[in-house]
Amino acid sequence: MILIYEIINLYVMVLILRVWLQIARADFYNPFSQTIVKLTEHITAQPRRLFPARGAIDYASLLIAYVLIFGKFLINSFVSSVGSFDIVGLIVFSVLDFTHLIGQTVFWVMIINVILSWVSQGRNPIDAVIYQLTQPLIGPIKRIVPPVGMIDFSIMIFLFGLYFLNYLHGQVTFFITRALYGI
Repeated sequence: MILIYEIINLYVMVLILRVWLQIARADFYNPFSQTIVKLTEHITAQPRRLFPARGAIDYASLLIAYVLIFGKFLINSFVSSVGSFDIVGLIVFSVLDFTHLIGQTVFWVMIINVILSWVSQGRNPIDAVIYQLTQPLIGPIKRIVPPVGMIDFSIMIFLFGLYFLNYLHGQVTFFITRALYGI
């Protein structure tokens, strides 16, 4: 069961990447972008007819990602509770897990950015897309804290901020769990 949950989480992260690529207006002719589009196109084509993209946000991909997470929690509630489930709890925890997966996706893209900056130094096609994804997030920090020699503290500062948001997310999850279930 854990393997199925992790596969769902990984695919949701790919859907989040697709939405992020569109928001960042990344190069969709890049091989990395094309891979993300091909991995998600078959599942988002039909919902895109009902929920077309407005501006830069691909609502169909977001909806599919949320439905997958909701389905994961629904399966878990049936398996662990012998068929009984709390719909409010499922909706709330699906939203919390979705926001957590968004944070994880951002974290791993930042880590890939750091690793690629050490290894390829701009000679890899993935570098351009990762740069397009991360620059809007760390650009404002770079203006305040410019790189010192070869060390760029902006990504570190961003990751500390992301870590703090993850801590707050855990606290919110804890308080919601207590409020819903009295644990």
